[in-house]
Amino acid sequence: MADNPFDLLAEKYDRWYDEEGREAFAVELAALRRVVAELPHPWLEVGVGTGRFARALGIPLGVDPSAEMLKLAQARGIRTVQAVAESLPFANGEFGTVFLLTTWEFLSEPERALLEIRRILKPGGMLVNAYLDRGGKWAKLYLRKAEAGHPLFSRARFYDYNEVIRITRESGFDVVRTVSALFSGPGEDTAGDEPKEGFHPGASFVVIVGRSQTDYIRTALI
Repeated sequence: MADNPFDLLAEKYDRWYDEEGREAFAVELAALRRVVAELPHPWLEVGVGTGRFARALGIPLGVDPSAEMLKLAQARGIRTVQAVAESLPFANGEFGTVFLLTTWEFLSEPERALLEIRRILKPGGMLVNAYLDRGGKWAKLYLRKAEAGHPLFSRARFYDYNEVIRITRESGFDVVRTVSALFSGPGEDTAGDEPKEGFHPGASFVVIVGRSQTDYIRTALI
């Protein structure tokens, strides 16, 4: 869609990973690699964007609403489907693990998105939600950019850890692990910025791993 800011800024967004975001991305990947080894397949990334995380982690399939982002993901060898998180075009119980990787901030209805993810997961399937915590230095920068009218971040909503945990549990997931990372801010040295188990205030990048509850009763969202 022509009015989708991710379509308009896809190439600029993608360059961030090679330029000013290169070191931060390396820290984020280190945190994710702590949790992915035992996750069940098949894997899907919701909000795959340009495919940076998917290619690095070996996620073969991704969905995203931005056609221009998906073109770049396809060039990286990712199979793609154009869709939104709140309405996923997959059968019930199709996946072992679903990833949300810096997508949470841009979900229009996170509760509906998690219910859809639960639907397409196998019984006891896994969710990996890596989000930018509101209390971290990177989110604070993006909030300032949002206030200045940035075309992407003005559409984002940043949550704190307790909010994400509450929504995750209310949507039918047991939280089984948390990893915190990226304590340095934009332009700061990331040397020694190692991921830490559990939630640590000040982390910008927080990875929450949830297991789908097999006895969860889905309730209607008004």
